[in-house]
Amino acid sequence: MKPARFEYHRPASLAETFDLLDRYGDDGRLLAGGQSLVPALNMRLATPRAVIDINRLPGLDDIRLAPEGLVIGALTRQEALERSPLVREHVPLLATAVPHVGHAAIRARGTVGGSLALADPAAELPACAVALDATIGLSSRRGSRSVAAADFFRGIYTTAVEPGEVVTEIVVPRVPGWRVGFEELARRHGDFALAGLAARLRVEGQTVREARLVFFGVGTRPVRARSAETALVERGPGPEALAAAGGALARDLDPPGDIHASPALRRHLAGVLLARVIRRMLDGAA
Repeated sequence: MKPARFEYHRPASLAETFDLLDRYGDDGRLLAGGQSLVPALNMRLATPRAVIDINRLPGLDDIRLAPEGLVIGALTRQEALERSPLVREHVPLLATAVPHVGHAAIRARGTVGGSLALADPAAELPACAVALDATIGLSSRRGSRSVAAADFFRGIYTTAVEPGEVVTEIVVPRVPGWRVGFEELARRHGDFALAGLAARLRVEGQTVREARLVFFGVGTRPVRARSAETALVERGPGPEALAAAGGALARDLDPPGDIHASPALRRHLAGVLLARVIRRMLDGAA
């Protein structure tokens, strides 16, 4: 199919972008990597009056260290994230997760900000943002603000972005000494995950002191498994810790069912991922 007619704009500054967002309102759609928007246009699932291509906006595609942490511009391609030495050194969870995003051709165009703003509940980067206690930077004519990733994702394709706002960056605080783990289960590599887990543990000696367990593909947004986290804390490696976390996980998840997997299957897969990832992390191999 071909998309419905639309006006095309390519602003060269954020100020010009804000003007266009004011002009078109809900009838304007931002185009970054286009890996979700372009198929939606072609299938006429989206029929905006205007497409606003923000790829020329300066300064939104860099990765840099700052006092507040690692700052990743919203227009950073996922491929650049995958190859960045800074990401590998300071945010290894992202470096581990990004190769699971679609296929190489998708990562070559897809952007970090686009994935976050889309808020697909089966996507990898939103779950990582929550697990990393990241903040999302937003800009509008009214000024700039930051939203914690835990508060940013509101539901399926729904975020804290307000009318007239543009995602400009993600800031990941540097917290050394945490072990990280990531895994997902999909029917084929590159498909959306039936279930996935982005995890961090702070371990002292043989004891877990803090935990972040964030599942994706099992809810309407990234799901932090707080009961399972609590079950792990103050425990050491061993079957007892895994059993306790696995038993607590049932209180954290209420996955939906669809043509790809039933709620029971998604719940089972989440338990499998929890056991695999935590076992590796407690062994120090993750």
